[in-house]
Amino acid sequence: MAVEVKIGVRNVAREITLESSQTAEEVAAAVDQAIESGSTLRLTDEKGRVVVVPTGVLGYIEIGAPEGRKVGFGAI
Repeated sequence: MAVEVKIGVRNVAREITLESSQTAEEVAAAVDQAIESGSTLRLTDEKGRVVVVPTGVLGYIEIGAPEGRKVGFGAI
């Protein structure tokens, strides 16, 4: 199940959105650790791409609820 993560960056109108295979708790722990250490936030999306954001420019992090994959034309 994928978790949608939205990252707001200061002074940038567009947010970064990715689907992570990590749980919401794992993403929140990674955010907390990055902020506490003052380093960078590193998250990997479902396709293996890595997103790296310096913690000094983080505006907000929104972690969505896990969602299953939707398959077919009638998937709701």
